[in-house]
Amino acid sequence: MDFVFPNELNVTWTVMIVLYPYITGLVAGAFIVSSLYHVFSRTELKAVARFSLASAFVFLLFAPLPLLMHLGQPQRAFNIMITPNFASAMAGFGFIYTAYLLVLVLEIWFVMRSSFIERARCRGGVAALCRLILLGNLHEDEGTRRADHKIARFLAGVGIPLACLLHGYVGFLFGSLKANPWWSTPLMFVIFIFSAIVSGIAVLIFHYMVVARLNGWKLDQPCIRSLTGYLWGFMIIAVALELLEVLSIAYKQTEEWEVLGMLIRRKLWISYVILQYLVFSLIPFLLLGINTLFKLRDRLANAMIWIAATMLLVQVLLMRWNVVVGGQLVSKSMRGFTDYLPGVWEKEGLAVAAAIFTLPFCILWLFNKIVPLFPEAKPRT
Repeated sequence: MDFVFPNELNVTWTVMIVLYPYITGLVAGAFIVSSLYHVFSRTELKAVARFSLASAFVFLLFAPLPLLMHLGQPQRAFNIMITPNFASAMAGFGFIYTAYLLVLVLEIWFVMRSSFIERARCRGGVAALCRLILLGNLHEDEGTRRADHKIARFLAGVGIPLACLLHGYVGFLFGSLKANPWWSTPLMFVIFIFSAIVSGIAVLIFHYMVVARLNGWKLDQPCIRSLTGYLWGFMIIAVALELLEVLSIAYKQTEEWEVLGMLIRRKLWISYVILQYLVFSLIPFLLLGINTLFKLRDRLANAMIWIAATMLLVQVLLMRWNVVVGGQLVSKSMRGFTDYLPGVWEKEGLAVAAAIFTLPFCILWLFNKIVPLFPEAKPRT
């Protein structure tokens, strides 16, 4: 008979804690794409290089918001910075987040300085804002442009390990909890990093195609095909690691597997086995594989790529849900399970989560009004 302690009937980490690693994953993935262009000179990604950098910055601004919504006293979060505790794993987020945000702000400043100067020389409120961002310095010549490029490349290189640290830290928090057999694995932070890259590339493809469609732009096909290849490769690694983690526990037949096997069969069969793997992993794998291995017509290929990218965004969200919520469904007694169904309009409900996830896209729209995020865009002929 199932046995659950009274204090385990209610799931503590709910929708907001699912959304938090999901948004930080978008940050890391988008920044990796930007770095592929700025550091590794993947020139075919130029069409989305600016957009990926801006996306990483905007999503990073909203990454702590789900955590603040979850806290009963959110104003106390600043105590991490005022009274630092370097031995605290939780406090580590504050330091990594601050360093990463500073690097992103500086990189955007140097990468987009020419565009800021161009807008600052016009009239109006946007021009005044750009002059403020530039600290009143509107000087530009070939020497300053070369210096800006070198500094931006250096900052992009520094940001790569910070991006991995930011999201790997989230996986470390879960993997270091020995009392929970669903989380306690040294592979957790690696899985989080690779799934973050998958979601970041997927959201760039999704957004770029939607924006191009709405504005009547011609898609940069070499860029799309390059992103597709990266997405397929990182998706294979991420899903393989997730499967190997579970299969290794199942093969060893440890005492944890007895309860984890029941958890998968009884509580997570639909969300984990059916949806995460059989639907939202297998179908994108086939769609991306066909596009990578065969030469299809652009229109058909783009439709398949967009569907695959959208499905992978859902797949990573399901992975976060199955890890965060699924791990809390197991009783500490290892003899029972609890249930969780999210609300819609409550403080940590689905409506609030949808609003938080939508806000970064609205900020990106405003960002594009200040400086163009797709300067290479061309109208369809």
